[in-house]
Amino acid sequence: MAPTLVRGTAHPGWVFRAVPVRTARHRRPAAAPATCPYRGRVDALADLDRRISGCRACPRLVDWREEVARTKRAAFADWTYWGRPVPGFGPADARMLIVGLAPAAHGGNRTGRMFTGDRSGDVLYRALYDIGLASQPTAVTADDGLELRGVRITSPVRCAPPANKPTPGERDTCRPWLVQELNLLRPTLRSVVVLGAFGWQAALPAFTAAGWTVPRPRPAFGHGTRVPLDGLELFGCFHVSQRNTFTGKLTPEMLRDVLRRAAEAAGLHGLTGEIGTTRPPHDG
Repeated sequence: MAPTLVRGTAHPGWVFRAVPVRTARHRRPAAAPATCPYRGRVDALADLDRRISGCRACPRLVDWREEVARTKRAAFADWTYWGRPVPGFGPADARMLIVGLAPAAHGGNRTGRMFTGDRSGDVLYRALYDIGLASQPTAVTADDGLELRGVRITSPVRCAPPANKPTPGERDTCRPWLVQELNLLRPTLRSVVVLGAFGWQAALPAFTAAGWTVPRPRPAFGHGTRVPLDGLELFGCFHVSQRNTFTGKLTPEMLRDVLRRAAEAAGLHGLTGEIGTTRPPHDG
């Protein structure tokens, strides 16, 4: 099947619908309805996503992501890996943003969708489902029917890095993509959850470049940290890495708590069609 990522419309309460992506190209995203009040933003985000997915600015990352896509992992031998930078995932009118670190070599670099197909994504999407921000608790492929409600997911580095460690130079080279995404999301964005210290350090300069006033000295990262930024609430959360979740540094309840507080700060709870009834927590 040819790869497709169709960007959903941006009416309040509408959701992002993912469709198959098993090879290395996107189809042209579907156009927003003529009556959509956010049509320009939908189209602009779709254009940004296309440009991100074609970026080759960092030679080390290009070589690594493409080598992984060629050699694969035995469990995914029948896959045609995405093997390119991974764009953001979620609606153009998102009120809440989640910022990670970078795609996983055999996760987003394989599937072409943020936090999809790896253990970190299993933890994150389960928590989003538990509090009503995702339509299902799993994210396996880009054609799995997952829908996000009022939330978008992105990262400061778009390519899978060796050993999950991008260099400071790679982080800085990739920053303009995040700045452009923030600028497009700004009209509706009300809260941001940043996963991990690296993401925090990468995100703060991006918020400054996008026009938000970041306190000086810059606030230090910490789980549960909350920083107001000109009408935006910024939250820190330990990363959903296997190291953190397997050791208990980050528990499902800790993650749900931060996500829930960020959703409330974004005004998502109680908005018809954006968050449904909160589901019973799952700690397995």
